[in-house]
Amino acid sequence: MSATHQFDAVWHNVQLATMANNGQPYGAIADGALAIKDGLIAWCGPKAELPPCDLLATPLYDGQGQWLLPGLIDCHTHLVYAGSRANEFEMRLKGASYQEIAAAGGGIKSTVAATRAASHEELFVLGKDRLNTLLRQGVTTVEVKSGYGLNLETEQKILEVARLLGENHPIHIEKTFLGAHALPAEYANNSDGYMALVTETMLPALHQQGLVDAVDVFCEGIGFSVAQSRLLFEKAKALGLPVKAHAEQLSALGGASLVAEFAGLSADHIEYLTEDDVKAMAAAGTVAVLLPGAYYFLRETKMPPIDLLRQHQVPMAISTDLNPGTSPLCNLPLMLNMACTLFKLTPEEALKGVTINAAKALGKTDRGVLAAGKKADFALYAISQPAELCYQFGVSQLKQLIINGKLISLPR
Repeated sequence: MSATHQFDAVWHNVQLATMANNGQPYGAIADGALAIKDGLIAWCGPKAELPPCDLLATPLYDGQGQWLLPGLIDCHTHLVYAGSRANEFEMRLKGASYQEIAAAGGGIKSTVAATRAASHEELFVLGKDRLNTLLRQGVTTVEVKSGYGLNLETEQKILEVARLLGENHPIHIEKTFLGAHALPAEYANNSDGYMALVTETMLPALHQQGLVDAVDVFCEGIGFSVAQSRLLFEKAKALGLPVKAHAEQLSALGGASLVAEFAGLSADHIEYLTEDDVKAMAAAGTVAVLLPGAYYFLRETKMPPIDLLRQHQVPMAISTDLNPGTSPLCNLPLMLNMACTLFKLTPEEALKGVTINAAKALGKTDRGVLAAGKKADFALYAISQPAELCYQFGVSQLKQLIINGKLISLPR
């Protein structure tokens, strides 16, 4: 006689979009079941094969034929910041140039000033509200970058708030140090001096406090050079921290290849990626993070080389790039739609981009897929097929959200 398994809860009468490679689109399993134990998925497969368990003593959820997917992952955000740049948006629409907006105190300087002035409490409340918005969409993991402090005190404050959010909010938080985001006014015309501060002072101090999960850099003509980025990556490597980069957004500098050289997690934006970059990323296992929100908001015309990424089998992730200047869009389902309509991804590619590939972009192998042993982070949607999540946005089809094996009460 078979032993009875002890589960904490079981979902049945569900269609599973596991996002695993089982030979079916979306890794689908029809008429499936999923069981959890101690915050992990204990079993996942066809309902007919569910192991014997005491269903009288185990909470049993009837999915009513709806679809169960891994929790969504927003793998590139600048979620902790203060201030608004809606005035700049209006100025641009009236014909003001980037230089004119900067001269009027706008641009990243505006966000840096507001974030420096904000308290921990103010930033926490702003961050919590944004996380609540993402939670209602089925998001279970969010990466939060610093980069709106540009001095040790405020970079530390941003990362401390990110850590505090992770300790007090259901969503898992990954903390990324982006001190090399832009030049602060104090270091105007001295980018080498500022990079030395970031590399030799800020990063070691923040790492020592346990505030850094990964290190990012804006490697671009208006940001930091490949040589400067290399210095930062070498320090990160010495500290045992993974790296990633905003790369090839405005020009082909080779930042993505540099990330690949350091076996980095991801190269993000990548509109100007070359085939050599793509080959390097493929060899290193580096993920391409597509940010259609920024492409849309800035009215860009240069698309990322999607066909090259497919050809060389580079995993593609999708994220909001939530930030006040170039992607003030706190909506991951909208990014799914944009990835399909603007970048011509298939719905399956798009959904992999916010689940299994987004997890890979964060260096996380314990989530992003429905499989035994993975985190019990998943969502039940009232949809007829997974593509519906890419097809329609603005109407929530989310019926249940589970994080760490716990049913989450969704904020209004």
